Amino acid sequence: METESKRDFFELVGTDPGSQARAGILRTAHSVVETPVFMPVGTQATVKALSPAELDACGCSIILANTYHLHLRPGDALVAEAGGLHTFESWGKSLLTDSGGFQVFSLRDISKITEDGVWFQSYIDGSKHFFSPERSIEIQRNLGADIIMMFDECPPARAGEEAIQRAVERTVRWALRCREAHATLPFAHGREQALFAIVQGGTSRDLRKKCAEQLMALDMPGYALGGLAVGESTAEMYDIAACTCGFLPKCKPRYLMGVGMPENILECIERGVDMFDCVLPTRNARNGTAFSWNGPIHIRNARNTRDFSHALDDSCACYACRNFSRAYLRHLFCAGEILSLRLLTLHNVYFYMDLVRRARASILSGTFGQFKEQALRRLQQAGAEEPETAQGVTNDGSA
Repeated sequence: METESKRDFFELVGTDPGSQARAGILRTAHSVVETPVFMPVGTQATVKALSPAELDACGCSIILANTYHLHLRPGDALVAEAGGLHTFESWGKSLLTDSGGFQVFSLRDISKITEDGVWFQSYIDGSKHFFSPERSIEIQRNLGADIIMMFDECPPARAGEEAIQRAVERTVRWALRCREAHATLPFAHGREQALFAIVQGGTSRDLRKKCAEQLMALDMPGYALGGLAVGESTAEMYDIAACTCGFLPKCKPRYLMGVGMPENILECIERGVDMFDCVLPTRNARNGTAFSWNGPIHIRNARNTRDFSHALDDSCACYACRNFSRAYLRHLFCAGEILSLRLLTLHNVYFYMDLVRRARASILSGTFGQFKEQALRRLQQAGAEEPETAQGVTNDGSA
């Protein structure tokens, strides 16, 4: 039976009559989060190129930080000494930390998996580290996010069915250990943290159902869909997102980890997903690509050289679009100026916030289907620019 606190954590306030799309309210100690929501990724306790004030101005109510990276540098104990991530990075709204599981399991060549946990080698200095379900929860306690994730096993996209089944079984066993650790460790910085379970199962409907049913028996505040956007086809991702959401309780938030492009987000909102995160807005900005309601803008393209009359998106209200032309942004990017990366990042984050704001409004007005159809037609229009190679910009593989 649900506790009062768990019911208060998430409230479903509207549904779309023609799909599984939902609008909700998620409440933490730091902010009220309206769903559907996109969470910018702040891997190293910062969303690259943006200040907390700029994130706030974009309408961000929750951001994500990475347990694996922050454990290695500067160390979760140091973050705890600083008062937790909110104090350390001066972010006054909600925070979510992942468990570190995805990063650990993506480093299979330099890690050793056991039933107790995973030994892995630091990419920074080669030192050895150990993540177990209990240790992951302890690290996330030190970091102090409002929402934390269970330590799970994320199998490769094309792993065989036996390997995926073993990962599901281990994920469930580790979920029990995570819940126990969460129940016994003291609250982080005096605040309760909502612990989400992660549903694995690859592209198998049966294994997804098995995993979801066993995790639902734990009655956690929220559930994530893990192991997607890791190499399966887009059609498979949509199919598994839809069926997994169908297995999960309607009264709990559903979080699709690591997705994705604007069209992916709209399609998965239609299938019942509430929460998203992805590095694309920040990473694409550093590579010179801006999202817009009329398709992608590749700022280095020669056609932008003398475009003094258009912003990145004339319908956008972000600071970059209100103040600067494409010609100026192209000049900054080609000159290697840091401001170009800041302005492109600010625009992309604002665009993603606007995307989910508009989606939510259409759900509440009962017009999501029409909104999605029109948005996809504009986002994928044939006249969108072809990308050119962006030189002089470093893509470090993170957010």
